Amino acid sequence: MQIQLSKRMEAFQPSIFSELAAYKQQKITSGHHMIDLSIGSPDLPPPPFVMAALAQSASEERSYGYTLSGTAEFHEAVAFYYEQQQGVALDTKHEILMLMGSQDGLVHLPMAFADPGDLILVPDPGYTAYATGIAMAGAEPYFMPLRKENGFLPDLDAIPADIADKAKLMILSFPGNPVPAMATEAFFAEVVAFAKKHHIIVLHDFAYSELYYDGNKPLSFLSVPGAKEVGAEMNSLSKSFNLAGCRIGYLVGNPAIVKAVGQMKSNLDYGVFLPIQKAAALALREGAQFSEESRRTYQSRRDLFVDGLAALGWQVDKPAGSMFVWAEVPQGWTSTAFAYALMDRAHVVVTPGVAFGPAGEGYVRMALVQDETGISRVLENLKNSGIFATETQECL
Repeated sequence: MQIQLSKRMEAFQPSIFSELAAYKQQKITSGHHMIDLSIGSPDLPPPPFVMAALAQSASEERSYGYTLSGTAEFHEAVAFYYEQQQGVALDTKHEILMLMGSQDGLVHLPMAFADPGDLILVPDPGYTAYATGIAMAGAEPYFMPLRKENGFLPDLDAIPADIADKAKLMILSFPGNPVPAMATEAFFAEVVAFAKKHHIIVLHDFAYSELYYDGNKPLSFLSVPGAKEVGAEMNSLSKSFNLAGCRIGYLVGNPAIVKAVGQMKSNLDYGVFLPIQKAAALALREGAQFSEESRRTYQSRRDLFVDGLAALGWQVDKPAGSMFVWAEVPQGWTSTAFAYALMDRAHVVVTPGVAFGPAGEGYVRMALVQDETGISRVLENLKNSGIFATETQECL
């Protein structure tokens, strides 16, 4: 029998990540040791006290039923965390929704507010889940370019009025993925005013809220006056507390937005495993010291890596936050050709910027997911690759 796919599947073609993984495997099969900086998956463990709480709860017989939704304990921990870390007060009953990681929320939320053909304002480059969520809703993206000359902040004034009036949703992320830029309070205030004027819902993806450097703490969108009137914020414990495999996060903010997404999710899943909720609640309440130690580790890696690249002649800006380095490729290369050259000549895997949107061309994303020994090996491989030996390189 011939299996016919839905037209919807046309939006879900094999990604550059699949292509990179396949080529990486070819290189490994050929006997090369590949160092992967392409995926932002933490290589560090969660806090020991969180793992202990998870193990203890998992050993209890009553832990294995459906949870259906977030527990009161988890909601209260989220509210505590936001009050302590961002000075934002949250109503635990109406302004917090548990998610199965932020990816769950990002790909489902657009379906709650956008109909087929509606416009969604999305950062370019932006995290690939944004495009997935837009495609699932049958909506259309309107790209907001993130350019170096504008501090990698979208230029709201450049959005035509007719586009703004048609848009249902705006997605933002600071510090972001792949671009680790930081938003200012003035920019967020501009977003609030823009959203009110054009009746646009704002979703701020805050997954990297705990990964910041040099004391430059990022702002919660909800900390800006008026933000809760127009939007919500999504966060996750995957990167903040290295609980990526546990799949737990949350949506907070405007009660109507939270309610709508909760209504949809009540038809999609039966909640997160209770021991994971308990462990996550403990992390949110007692993880401040762990987060500080984690930041020191990532900052040390960042400095070693970026300073080492500079010594090779590759000048790259140090990220102020997130776990990524967003680097302009040397002159004469496309982002994809450069990424494959690094695999061939340096046995290092990175992600070409164009994978995240048209404005990502000319950049590569590199994740700080190797320890200092691994980073030193990356730098040595790059040095020996010959790629940075001359100013002019032939594009593949």
